[in-house]
Amino acid sequence: MKIVKHSGNIVDFNREKLKSSLLKSGANNAVVENVLHIIENQIYDGISTKKIYKLAFDLLKKSSNSHAARYNLRAAIQQLGPAGFFFEKYIARLFISEGYLAQTNLFLSGKCVGHEVDIAIMKNNIIEMIECKFHPGRDTNTDVKIPMYILSRFNDLKYRVHRIYTKNDKISNCWIVTNNRFTSDAVAFATCSGLKLLSWDYPEKISLRKRIDNDHLYPVTCLTTITLAEKDKLMVLDIILAQEILDNTETLEKIGLTPNRIKNVIKEVSELCKYI
Repeated sequence: MKIVKHSGNIVDFNREKLKSSLLKSGANNAVVENVLHIIENQIYDGISTKKIYKLAFDLLKKSSNSHAARYNLRAAIQQLGPAGFFFEKYIARLFISEGYLAQTNLFLSGKCVGHEVDIAIMKNNIIEMIECKFHPGRDTNTDVKIPMYILSRFNDLKYRVHRIYTKNDKISNCWIVTNNRFTSDAVAFATCSGLKLLSWDYPEKISLRKRIDNDHLYPVTCLTTITLAEKDKLMVLDIILAQEILDNTETLEKIGLTPNRIKNVIKEVSELCKYI
């Protein structure tokens, strides 16, 4: 059976790959096998991966909203766009959860020119800058030109004293974070130059996907019990992580949800973030 990927490439249908992605949703083996059985009976030669994903998502949602939400993670990260402003806030939250202080949207003076810096983080008195490269399309990778460009900006900033957390701060390291993937040349150049990288699947053991799953740091865009417009309203109210809803349930009233819908959202968030 041949299927068509997002990129247009034609590949063989891989049952084990689909099974692996379904299991990552948190669904048990029985649910996953049932979903696979239904999908295998409905797919056809030339079907797109987008249609297979939609079918799998709908089937998981019938089993559990939280399973569907977790399965929807990569698409949910893309919904933090289109410009990536909310993606930057989300990445700041991720580092805060790991014990860092974080500030977003800074303007710092370098040796030669001024620079807009997406995020500045601090832990153990070490300050690092983070540049976020958000791609609204799933198949756009971050190539070697990006780390080359960011390295030049980092070099212009690192020898200057800045007012970020104190009056005498220096930036020691630089991260590049993307919601998609880095090309092999980008990884090679960044590694050689001492830049730190974080992407959907890199570094393998502490990738963006694994950090999110390990710490249950799911964005509100994962949720299946609210609409896209309602997700946008929550993010405007600075509710970026799904778990933040549990401490700010009044925001669900502010965006116009009925008591019954609020109950459903809280249930999904609790299951998704394993609070029950």
